[in-house]
Amino acid sequence: MLTLETTIEKTCLIGLTYFNAEGEMLKQSLLAGKVSSSDEEKGIGIELFAKEGSESGSKQFLIPTDLSCWFTAPKGRFHTSVEGVTVTDPNYLITWDIYQTRSYKQTSDKEEAAQQKPDKQIDKQEAEQMQWWEWKPRIEQPKVGIN
Repeated sequence: MLTLETTIEKTCLIGLTYFNAEGEMLKQSLLAGKVSSSDEEKGIGIELFAKEGSESGSKQFLIPTDLSCWFTAPKGRFHTSVEGVTVTDPNYLITWDIYQTRSYKQTSDKEEAAQQKPDKQIDKQEAEQMQWWEWKPRIEQPKVGIN
C-alpha cells in the first residue's frame, strides 16, 4: 500500500498542467525526480533530475501529500520538459492540475498577502506579482507517450 513513508527514494514522473483563473490552460510541464522527504504538513519533497553534466545541481520541488494521483508507471524511457533530462522505468506517474485562484490585484485584503511573508515587508511591485494557486490531483490514470 502506498503511504507517505513508502514514497521515499522512489523515482517519479510528474505531470503538471497550469490553468489561469478563467480555467484556460497556460502550460504543461513534465518533471522527473526522486522523493527525498515527506511531511504531512509541508508536503513531499522531490529532488529533480538535472541534465547530465549540469553545473546547476539538483533542485528540490515540493508537491502536496495527496497520493490519489500517484499511479504505478509503465516500463519505458520518458523525456521530460527539461531539455536533456530523461528517466527510465520510474516507479510512479503523478499528475496535478494547478489553478490560479487569484492574484494580489484581485484581492483587497493586503493583510492576507502579508501573512504569506510575515517576516518581510511587501513592496508594491512584489505584491502585484503575487499569485495564489490551488493544486488539484488528477485521479484518472495518465496516458503518457513512451519511447
